Amino acid sequence: MAATTPHRPTLHWEIHDGDGPPLLLVHGFLMSRAQWLPNLEALSRVCRPVVVEMWGHGRSPSPDLAALYHPSGYLEQFDAIRSELGVSRWWMCGYSLGAGLTIRYALEHPDRVIGHAFTNSTSAFADAEQIDAWRSSATESAERIVTGGLAAIERIPVHPRHSKRLARDLYDALEVESARLNPLGIANTLRHTNPNVSVRARLPENSRPALLICGRRETRFEPHRDYAIERMPNLEVADLAVGHGVNMEDAGGFNAALAAFIHRSR
Repeated sequence: MAATTPHRPTLHWEIHDGDGPPLLLVHGFLMSRAQWLPNLEALSRVCRPVVVEMWGHGRSPSPDLAALYHPSGYLEQFDAIRSELGVSRWWMCGYSLGAGLTIRYALEHPDRVIGHAFTNSTSAFADAEQIDAWRSSATESAERIVTGGLAAIERIPVHPRHSKRLARDLYDALEVESARLNPLGIANTLRHTNPNVSVRARLPENSRPALLICGRRETRFEPHRDYAIERMPNLEVADLAVGHGVNMEDAGGFNAALAAFIHRSR
């Protein structure tokens, strides 16, 4: 799909063939639609996967308008995709930073969501102390990215090139796509998306079937997992013996958990 129009920038997205309602898949920080390559075939048996790329990532543009990077701006973009697909309800799945956006969409528009799944996301569950830390460092971090360009982006620990547990073909695909990362878009993500994406305080509002597919080897996420279990209604948890890269490190386990959730939540 086109990533922009003459008057209004839009996110790049693609729909894949499948059986069932659409499933919007939202990647994480410094990732791209390529992160879903190990999942598309299996998920297409229960839904129609829709991959979207965040501003500054993949084939999406890097507008210089703060409001577009704010979670509310992303929700408007997602809902425009839903409208273009011509469906009243769909599935959502978010990874890491993307999880904060998909959970927020489900909280804001429960009537448009059949169910939603998400993986480990420190940003989605960040408390006030963490949010303040991100806000205080955002300007400096963003300026470092704008000044240093792709070389500075590559030094960020979550850059795909630092991954150690991925299949070689997936690693290579992510490496190719990482060359598309745009410093302005990444800087604006640090300024406007990351510090505003937490839904921690709103978890009790959840009214749709939800699934956390949790990588238990990421021990720093353990308190957030427990918090979600305690505070989020209608939540199921599927634990996998992997780290942060849940859908990539154990594609089979992720695919089975998400497909089963979709099947029983129809």
